[in-house]
Amino acid sequence: MPQLAEQPMISVEDYLAGEQDGEIRHEYIDGVVYAMTGASRRHGQINNALAYLLTPHARKQGCQLIANDMKVRLEIHGKTLFYYPDLVLTCDPDDRDDYFITRPCLIIEILSPTTERLDRREKLLSYITLHSLQEYILVAQDEPRIEVYRRTQDWLPEEYTEGTFRLDCVQAELSVAEVYADVPELNRLNHP
Repeated sequence: MPQLAEQPMISVEDYLAGEQDGEIRHEYIDGVVYAMTGASRRHGQINNALAYLLTPHARKQGCQLIANDMKVRLEIHGKTLFYYPDLVLTCDPDDRDDYFITRPCLIIEILSPTTERLDRREKLLSYITLHSLQEYILVAQDEPRIEVYRRTQDWLPEEYTEGTFRLDCVQAELSVAEVYADVPELNRLNHP
C-alpha cells in the first residue's frame, strides 16, 4: 500500500510571514497549510453585493467589515487554525491585528462546489467555538438561498430564498434579492 508523503509542520509565525509575502493564500490547520482555490465571477458579484449592503451598517455600529483577505484565528483544544472567510466583521475595538481577527461577530461564506462541505461542517463547527460570534451565514451561488446560523437559535439554520433576513450583529435587515442583484440569472429584483 502506498504511503502518503508527510507534510512538514509549519509554525504559526512562519505561516503568517509567508501569507504576507505570498501570492497564493493558504488556510492553516495546526501546522499544515492548504492552498485556496480561486473564486468564480458569480462568487465575486455576490461577495461585492454583500460588502456594499453591509458597509453602512458596519460603520454605523463602529464595526470593521473585511472581504476576502482577512484571516480568522481560532484556538481549539490547543490547536491553532486560520481560515479566510469571504466576509468577516468584528465590532470589538481591541480586535485590530493587521493580519487576522480573533473576535468576529459575523462570518459569511459563499458556497462553491469545492468548499461547500468544508463550510457546512468543519468551518461551522470551528467558528461556533468563538464566543464573540453571533451569526454564521452561508450564501448559495447557484440559486437565491441564504442560510443564517445564530447563536441565539442554538446554531440551527434559518433559510431565506426571498424577502429579507436580519443580521443582529450589525442591526441590519438585508434583502435576498439585493444580495443577488448583480447576478442576472439569479436576480429576482427584475424577475419577480
